[in-house]
Amino acid sequence: MGNIYKRGKIWYVDVRVKGRRVRKRIGSSKRIAELALRDAEVQAAREEFGFSKTDITLDKFFELFRQYSGASHRPNTTDRYRAVINHFREFLKEYPDITFISEVNSEQIDRYKIFRKSSLVNGNGQPVESPEKATDKTRKGAKAHTINFELDALRLIFNQAIKWGYLKENPTKWAKRLKVDDAKPPRFLTIGECRKFLDASPPELYPVYFTFLNTGMRRSELENLQWKDVDLERRRILIRFKENWQPKSGERDIPINENLHELLKSLFDKRSKKSPDDYVFAIKSSSHSRNWTRDQLIKIAKEADIEGLTKLHTLRHTFASHLVMNGVDLPTVKKLLGHSDIQTTMIYAHLAPDHLEKAVGKLKFKS
Repeated sequence: MGNIYKRGKIWYVDVRVKGRRVRKRIGSSKRIAELALRDAEVQAAREEFGFSKTDITLDKFFELFRQYSGASHRPNTTDRYRAVINHFREFLKEYPDITFISEVNSEQIDRYKIFRKSSLVNGNGQPVESPEKATDKTRKGAKAHTINFELDALRLIFNQAIKWGYLKENPTKWAKRLKVDDAKPPRFLTIGECRKFLDASPPELYPVYFTFLNTGMRRSELENLQWKDVDLERRRILIRFKENWQPKSGERDIPINENLHELLKSLFDKRSKKSPDDYVFAIKSSSHSRNWTRDQLIKIAKEADIEGLTKLHTLRHTFASHLVMNGVDLPTVKKLLGHSDIQTTMIYAHLAPDHLEKAVGKLKFKS
């Protein structure tokens, strides 16, 4: 009835439903494509014989989503979805009569926001089972940006239920995001701090941190960067889907500036192996712990007397902040960072207070 095929690095499903050919892009996982084909064939057969798709319990659906996420998302992403599902399950204990996914409505989603704002959570935002287990780090209620993230995650989870035919409408459709009042501008390094930080970096880590600062790449993007993704001739770094990894917000190209080109060219010429599949930085394949680059960053920052530098993501903020301060417009910064939403990029808007005046100043109307 159907088949799967690969075009480039992407798998597709090709199936006939009631005599009509349907082709759908799945992704880089062959296993997911095979599961999608099987699901499409079963659903097509049910429609052909006049059956409708039966309802599914929340427990069964959440288990199916967990399997789907584990096969198609990064481990960290899967863990975050699992945490959100656990929060939602805890909330649903207040609604013992809700068994099927179709019974969840917009009222419950709004009440979930209230539940998360009022429940006891630990320092990481995780629920505390009872007041007896509270510590000095326990506080009442998850923060607004955490609840907004959970709403976004639930929206995606229920959208998947719609794609699979278990729901007709997303219960999060009418849910409004909470206003975030406690958002602080992200910490970024000054030019002087960048010099101090790089000067204090050991030779094996200097290229890693230098690339972070000159590209704004995410940690996972840098860890999965292979030489076949570096086009020294065109001076581009190519963020691309891979068999066992996919970028957070799709594929993009990042220009290589003169200083970074010089460093990467030097690393390229010194390679002991010549395979294009080699990683540019031996972070993933090294014997170091997963958080080694972050742990070393904290150590270097302390030695260089740089306060507030505790996250690799600060180097990404530094890249973006200095672009904005040098007059680069926010849509361009959004594209370079790979943000899926301009709202995320707006955290840097305060660094360009005169950009509105400059925009209006370009008008040449005369009276």
